[in-house]
Amino acid sequence: MSDERVEELEGRVKELEATVRGLTEELVDTTERVRELEEELGLNEPAERARNERRDAEAAAAEEADAADAAAAADAADAADDEGEGDEESGLGDDIIVA
Repeated sequence: MSDERVEELEGRVKELEATVRGLTEELVDTTERVRELEEELGLNEPAERARNERRDAEAAAAEEADAADAAAAADAADAADDEGEGDEESGLGDDIIVA
């Protein structure tokens, strides 16, 4: 690459970096202003409530997944116990897969 092209690209990178810095500062300022307005108008409470409800729903889903995993493990243990008790040989297709 020619030296002129390298200098041109380096200049362009500097311009883009400056643009990104400026936009980031504007975003931070705007976000802060929105928070201030929400506090003045009392609008942050519904946002907090929605955030709390989402967090509670995620926690409930995690608990349900844990309960399902525990039930699957118990079913697998029961199935293993049942296989050991019978005199029959297990053939293909007799196994139940719980996901």
